[in-house]
Amino acid sequence: MPKNRANRASPELQFNVAQLLKEPTGGNRHYDVKVKTIGNFDDDIKVIAPLMGYVDILRTGPDILVTGLLQTTIRKSCGRCLATFTRPVSIELEEEFYPSIDILTGAVLPKRPEIDQTNYISELHILDLTEIVQQEIFLEGDGMRYCRPECKGLCPHCGQDRNIDPCNCEDEAIDPRWAKLLATQLED
Repeated sequence: MPKNRANRASPELQFNVAQLLKEPTGGNRHYDVKVKTIGNFDDDIKVIAPLMGYVDILRTGPDILVTGLLQTTIRKSCGRCLATFTRPVSIELEEEFYPSIDILTGAVLPKRPEIDQTNYISELHILDLTEIVQQEIFLEGDGMRYCRPECKGLCPHCGQDRNIDPCNCEDEAIDPRWAKLLATQLED
């Protein structure tokens, strides 16, 4: 998980589901989402556009299913040439949430050890998507390692960006026993 990520909840990603929990199975809500900022994740991944999309919330018996599609744009550094690049990020949500308080009696419901804490609805019946959305954006951004698949990277000897100009450094002779390893590394 990113080390410098803000753990503040985003009010635009919090939904009061008290009335929905009182409805029969099948009750639902639709929300359009526009979040101006959701914080930075670490020194490498920056969210540079509003998070926009929709969220559908469906009562599925005692629990709630959240589905939706959210989009934003991130900026990060290439793992080969260190140039900054931007990419759109699309998040498809499908998460189940569980009440922590019985809506009718107010009794505390037992927590199940197999369920992540972020998937519980608060005692005030607030369903908070902030942490899940942040995790999804971080995972999407972390998976984008290079500015483009054909990025040539930096010369390991002189530091020249080989995408701009080739350098005059001579490649060192590679021990043939390591050639296959180098070939698979270049494919990444």
